Amino acid sequence: MDFLELVSSRQSVRSFDPERSVEKEKINRIIEIARLAPSACNAQPWSFVLVDEPELKNKVADATSSRVLGMNHFTKQAPVHLLIVEEKVNISSGIGGWIKKKDYAQMDLGIVAAHIVLAAQAVGLGTCIVGWFDEDKVKDLLNIPSSKRVWLDIVIGYGNQPLRKKSRKPIDEILSYNSYK
Repeated sequence: MDFLELVSSRQSVRSFDPERSVEKEKINRIIEIARLAPSACNAQPWSFVLVDEPELKNKVADATSSRVLGMNHFTKQAPVHLLIVEEKVNISSGIGGWIKKKDYAQMDLGIVAAHIVLAAQAVGLGTCIVGWFDEDKVKDLLNIPSSKRVWLDIVIGYGNQPLRKKSRKPIDEILSYNSYK
């Protein structure tokens, strides 16, 4: 599969086969690809907490869902939750970000999240990036220090939903040459 096919077939999966676990070899490959993601000044401002123990995974899933808003109830179906924790940037990235008024760590966390979901797609797994969750509850469940930020929970598993057509802006609306339009 070439890269365009990979990206075209990747979607946010909200229906997982709850009977099918994810092989450790596939998780290890995803983490290795994430580890190799680029970051500003090679700061690598991330760490990961993988949750696959069923009872704990269900508690993390409960922290992602909202009864009031009817959100994220599908997360309990996913056999794996991979949480991305922001770590400190190195001095070069920190000073550069301060001078340029850019949060390079947040950019880097987005890059590593993209690597994770595309790596999962490449090995036949579905993912959904979840940003809505009770961060304090997740920190408590996973023994993450209160001083840390948990940015994302990426649920991973074997999806069982059909591929949806992507709706994207046309290229001529998002691209200009040599000058902003």
